[in-house]
Amino acid sequence: MSNENRYYHSSTRAIREPFQPLNDQKSYRQRTSRSSSPRFKNFFNAFDKTYKLLAEREYDEVIYMTPDAKTLTQPVSNALSLKKQILILTGHYKGVDQRIRDKYITTEISIGDYVLTGGELAAAVLCDSIIRLIPGVLGDETSALTDSFQDNLLSPPVYTRPAIFQGMKVPDILLSGNFPKIETWRSEKALERTQHLRPDLLDE
Repeated sequence: MSNENRYYHSSTRAIREPFQPLNDQKSYRQRTSRSSSPRFKNFFNAFDKTYKLLAEREYDEVIYMTPDAKTLTQPVSNALSLKKQILILTGHYKGVDQRIRDKYITTEISIGDYVLTGGELAAAVLCDSIIRLIPGVLGDETSALTDSFQDNLLSPPVYTRPAIFQGMKVPDILLSGNFPKIETWRSEKALERTQHLRPDLLDE
């Protein structure tokens, strides 16, 4: 790209500086240190830290949390749980410079069609959805395989002890000890709940 003027927008004004390649962040930050925009300076401080992380190791995915990306789904979490090294970046207010997204981000993920003040909570949601799938994290390693959205179905109803609570009984089939029939019941109820609550899942 030619050495031409670019505009970097802050919350208060447009900062006009000559374009500088991203591989010379230190000298670029020094030349722009006179800016009165904290957001502008914080962006390059944050990028310096990210740049160091990228230089230290090879990442399978560099993920940016943003509402304008594809929505997080269970299959996405399943796939990411198999990765060895993941770096998650989050923006604040209006996000991060598009050039960072273009050059360094491999995957962009949203947790829904709404906007938060920052992406930190979205990153926490993503982390939890991945970590719980890693063997050894949950007490029963197979329980995650029967969660909602695995196989595009919601989970069946959950019942625990006592067998009778305020006059309401646990379904007899669950007390029968007949495990093949119990599994059939669970599968049927999962399909019924999905058809009633989330029929869109059955179209995927």
